[in-house]
Amino acid sequence: MPSDETRDRLQQQAWIGDAVLTLFARTRILDRERRVDADLASRMTSNRFLSAFGEPTAAEAALGRIYQERGLEASFAWIEAEWMPLFERQREKRLRGTGTARTRSPKVGELEANK
Repeated sequence: MPSDETRDRLQQQAWIGDAVLTLFARTRILDRERRVDADLASRMTSNRFLSAFGEPTAAEAALGRIYQERGLEASFAWIEAEWMPLFERQREKRLRGTGTARTRSPKVGELEANK
């Protein structure tokens, strides 16, 4: 069993990781969907989604450590590379299951080019 100090450190890292993930989700949604979508943000940051990568607190703590060691840009890049491929596959499957058509969201570079 982890010591109280270890457990406290993990919770602190997870608290930071949760904030980074929430900022990432909201930024990504606004960039790609061009609207506020609280339901999508909730799915992207949920413990249900994070549990695909292990215990949710541990997953958020890992993100918190990345942020503390390498900063926000590196954290966002890590989320995009490590967690978003699964999220997008799950989202596509959910949309197919509901019969909802989905168009591809523009990539960040495409948005910049259209300004």
